[in-house]
Amino acid sequence: MAMAASACKGLLLVALAAAVLSTASATLQYDFYSSSCPQAEEAGCDASILLDQSNSNPQPEKLAIPLRGYDAVNTIKAAVEAVCPGVVSCADILAYAARDSAMISGGFTFAMPGGRRDGLASDLNDIPASIPSPSMQVQQLISSFGAKGLSAVDLVALSGAHSFGQTHCSFVTPRLYPSLDRTMDKAFGGALQNECPRRGPGGTVLNNNVVTDPNALTNQYYKNVIARQVMFTSDQTLTSSAATAKMVQDNAADPVAWMARFAGAMVKMGGIEVLTGNQGEIRKVCGATNSGS
Repeated sequence: MAMAASACKGLLLVALAAAVLSTASATLQYDFYSSSCPQAEEAGCDASILLDQSNSNPQPEKLAIPLRGYDAVNTIKAAVEAVCPGVVSCADILAYAARDSAMISGGFTFAMPGGRRDGLASDLNDIPASIPSPSMQVQQLISSFGAKGLSAVDLVALSGAHSFGQTHCSFVTPRLYPSLDRTMDKAFGGALQNECPRRGPGGTVLNNNVVTDPNALTNQYYKNVIARQVMFTSDQTLTSSAATAKMVQDNAADPVAWMARFAGAMVKMGGIEVLTGNQGEIRKVCGATNSGS
């Protein structure tokens, strides 16, 4: 599946968000489309985050700042529909695309089960409560992930996605002003203050990883955490607990082990509260339900 690096980053981050936004639980299956649409995984939670704005859906989750990558999902959906109309859900396309994004950006892959159905509604107000805040401390993060059935190991492994992607100054400035966060490397913080002046535009875009290649999904994130060269409180706080600090050290030292943990956490997260069976629907286009809302 050929996708630009920016689309890959967006797809993976959208998938991370999608896993905490779905609404019913069930069991998924590997090779779900092996008979009904064998090309599904090659062409290519509840995909409520993909719904466009409409009269019946005035504030979809898609409008939330943290979510990106929809154009790539819509392109993949169109290609799949051309081969297997009405068979493959947008939710599964999103899951498969996120898996493939890890391959394209990180050089590793893993099996992803399928069988998700698409949701019938989307609410922008679900986003803030569902996505962990970048200002959270480690125990808050553990509780937030735990509420979705994810462990501290999953939390630390998935945090590695911050080795690439982008953020905005508005999310970083709380650590820069009125004084530099004492847990941040001074030289790193000074460079960020130059990029994000106190009264500057909060929308200025920054790469999450300014140390090495910002387009590569690697274990560099953990090295950045150890060096205190990360953007968010939710990143640096992983060193404030002995247990999670040890996980950070382990992931920094062993990239292969981290990849395995990341893959396992992605699969686990991709099965959180998804719609299956006769629940929801299989959308014809990802930006709208089949009723047009």
